[in-house]
Amino acid sequence: MSEEEEGLKKQRYESLEDLPGVGPATAQKLKELGFHTVESLAMATVRELEPAGISEKKALAMISAARSSIGISFIRADELLKMRQNVLRLTTGSKALDKLLDGGLETQTITEFYGEYGSGKSQICHQLCVNVQLPPEKGGLNGAALYIDTENTFRTERIVQMAKHLGLDPENVVKNIIYAEAYTSDHQMFLLENADEVVKQNNVKLIVIDSLTAHFRSEYIGREMLASRQQKLNKHMHRLIRIARAFNAVAVVTNQVMAKPDMFFGDAISPIGGHIVGHTSHTRVYLRRASHGSVRIARLVSSPYLPEGEEIFKITENGIEDISEEEKPKSSGR
Repeated sequence: MSEEEEGLKKQRYESLEDLPGVGPATAQKLKELGFHTVESLAMATVRELEPAGISEKKALAMISAARSSIGISFIRADELLKMRQNVLRLTTGSKALDKLLDGGLETQTITEFYGEYGSGKSQICHQLCVNVQLPPEKGGLNGAALYIDTENTFRTERIVQMAKHLGLDPENVVKNIIYAEAYTSDHQMFLLENADEVVKQNNVKLIVIDSLTAHFRSEYIGREMLASRQQKLNKHMHRLIRIARAFNAVAVVTNQVMAKPDMFFGDAISPIGGHIVGHTSHTRVYLRRASHGSVRIARLVSSPYLPEGEEIFKITENGIEDISEEEKPKSSGR
């Protein structure tokens, strides 16, 4: 290893301008592309920097310096095991649901909740925005939340109810939720592409997109638009996972569903987005109503290491809660 490479390895860069070969003009070009922090640049590809007029060689050098700064390199599996200890978990508010997810939602991964209208997707997102502000001993991450709303479902009144129930100051809780409404799929992508600086400055530990597919579904209609829609969704999801990994945050998306009338066996309901969303979401949870009004059934559909399973919980004025033995429906579909 040369002296220059050794120096790069040891150097910790706090801003883009600190990186070797990145002056104010280049930094501005990078920010226009959506790269505002060293962490986000470390997750970039050389091709993504082409629109800024940066040569392949220079782009590679900048990305390499950014990656060395935050420690992205080949490592042994035992080192990976130690790094996995940095993965944190965020409580859902329900012990049963946390048990299904092996302790809660993981940082550095995407958790997807999908289901029909009224199944509780947005309610869980609201609860997570409050829970993330709790201290670690109570299942929180002592952090803020970033909420991208595509269907105008976010309600501060609901946040206040949930915060009061947990004994938190509602005013402070609301201050720690950074909100943006996305009006189109392009606007939705733009918001996320320019979120890295907001995430870093505000200690954001939860990123929510509710819902991921609503705009894409309404704007890209017909089979001839499918390829274009899937490419954009793919780019959007990969941007989300990069930010979650760079800042050790929980990423949550909600997804709409569609009916499959040709399905004769199994569940005729499936999430929008096809294989692109399915492969990028590390953990997928299917939500549906039980026969009881407030009771919901959560089914873990896929996970890198957890078995499929079901748990039940309820949505009340207080938020996401466990149900008592007396409240449990006689048949939960298990």
